[in-house]
This record gives sequence, C-alpha cells and structure tokens, in this order.
Amino acid sequence: MDASTTTRHPLVGVGVALASAAAFATSGAFAKSLLLGGWAPGAVVTIRITLAALVLLVPTVVAMRGRWRVMRRNAWVVVGYGLTGVAGCQLAYFYAVTHLSVGVALLLEYLAPVLIVGWLWLRHRQRPRLHTIVGVALAVLGLLLVLDVTGQASVSLVGVLWGLGAAVCLVLYFLLAAHVDADVPPLGLAGGGLAVGAVALWIAGLTGLLDTTRGASQVTLAGTLVPWWVPVLVIALVAAAFAYVTGIAAVRMLGAKVASFVALTEVLFAVVFAWVVLAELPTPIQLFGGLLIIGGVVAVRIDESRAPAEATTVVEAPVATAALP
Repeated sequence: MDASTTTRHPLVGVGVALASAAAFATSGAFAKSLLLGGWAPGAVVTIRITLAALVLLVPTVVAMRGRWRVMRRNAWVVVGYGLTGVAGCQLAYFYAVTHLSVGVALLLEYLAPVLIVGWLWLRHRQRPRLHTIVGVALAVLGLLLVLDVTGQASVSLVGVLWGLGAAVCLVLYFLLAAHVDADVPPLGLAGGGLAVGAVALWIAGLTGLLDTTRGASQVTLAGTLVPWWVPVLVIALVAAAFAYVTGIAAVRMLGAKVASFVALTEVLFAVVFAWVVLAELPTPIQLFGGLLIIGGVVAVRIDESRAPAEATTVVEAPVATAALP
C-alpha cells in the first residue's frame, strides 16, 4: 500500500470502505426476498457467486498477468478460500437467514474474530491479554442477548447453528488467507476464490448434493412485487462484485486495521436494509446485544493492534482484503 495515498485521501478511503460495507450488507435482505419466494439457498448462492465470478473474470486475469506461477504455488489456499470463505460461508449465512432475521444471522457470523482468539489460544498457545478477554466476554454476553435467552423473541436453533457455521467458515477463510504469498494480488485471490466457489456449487447442484430449486418468478421487495432477477442482480453485482472491488480499494487506501474497523458498519447497514426491504427489525434487547458483539470485536482488534506483528499475522492480514457476505 502506498502510504501517501492514506495520508492524502483519508476521507476518500473511509467513504470507499463504507460503500463496501453497505454493498455487502444488501446481500441478506435481498437474498431473503428470494428465499421467502421459495428459492433454495443453494440456488441463490450459486447464481450470486457465478455472476460475480464472471464480472471479476477479466479484472482478475489482468491483475494476474505475469503472476500465474505464484497462483499455482498458492493453489491449495485459493481452493480452500473458495470452498470456505466464498461458497461455504455464503451458503451457511443464507441458510441462517431462512430461519433468523438478517441482523441476527450476521451478528452470529461476526463472532468469527472471537473464535479465532480461542483457536490461537488452544492451537498456538497465544494466550489473550486483558483487552481480548474483555472483548470475548462482551461478545459472549452480546450473543446471549441476541439469542434472547430470556424468551422474549423466538429464535430458531437450526438458524443459530447455520449462523455459527458461517462464523466457522469465516474463521477458516481468515486462517487460509493469512498463508497467501504477498505476490498474489487481493483481486487475484478474490476472483480465483469466486471461480472455485462457483464451480464447486455447480458440481454439487448438478450431482444432486445441493438443492438448487428455483422459486417464484416474482418476489416482494419493500412491499412491491418485482421480477426474481432484480434481487439476483443486486446480490451478485452490488453485494459481491462491487463490494469485493471497493473492499480491496479500501484496504489499499486505509490499511487492513482501519478498513476492518469500518467494515463493522456492515451489521448496522444490514439491519437498515432488512428494515426497509423486508420490514424486519430485531428486538431492542437483540439490538443491544449486537452492539455488545461489535464492541467485543473492536476490543479484540484494539488489543491485537498492540501485539507484535508476528503474533497477529494470522488474524490481522486477511480481515479486510475480502469482506463478509
């Protein structure tokens, strides 16, 4: 990243990062309109990833000129990223929103940084410091409120499991993306991962392993009936292709730490879109729990930024190079 770019255009960088977060946040609300119309999550994810991969195909090829040998050397990482961070994460998230509100499903997925802390402690003996422990405690408390253990809201156990599955896939993406050679451009990883994810989903669909049933030809958006391809284009072009490109640009302008903080606004954008598009809003206690989860993640990120670079590479490097679904 060019340091002068960050100094010269800080507001532009923040604006691009906010645009990326808002773009990613549209996926839940617009995809759920299809799911409520009888579309299988597998069909929605397959179409979304396929269109996004096609849109980014040419930019990816251009970005990889002269670097294909490096891509082959990192092939297993790209494949793992495509299967987990792209296909697996989005599929689990869309299954979650069939049972939960968009905001609650996304908050469950945002527990990924907390899970990473636990993994690093158990696997690499990287014991968390005070700020991280406080952050984990806040996130766990927030999760209990989001799940509404007091019983004021109905929360589907199946939906919770899918949401946690999305978080696990996101953890795998973070861990895999940390092993990518620096010579592989972010666009190469994003475009390659989308291509891998698309191929895997088509194979699963054609062999009957994945339900790709198409639903109604018209779905309801903001109280209005629209053709099915309207939300499909939004989640493919806006929530995938545009969101990935602007997310990468934001990292180049702001750096991974600042961009990842701004990316937390995706939760807030997602709640707003779900409210406008689906008239869906979490209860006040769930919204408060969501703020605690975000606060916990921020505390973990602050503590991480104070740690030696070699101790934080696994968690830090990939956080904003490709944002969440």
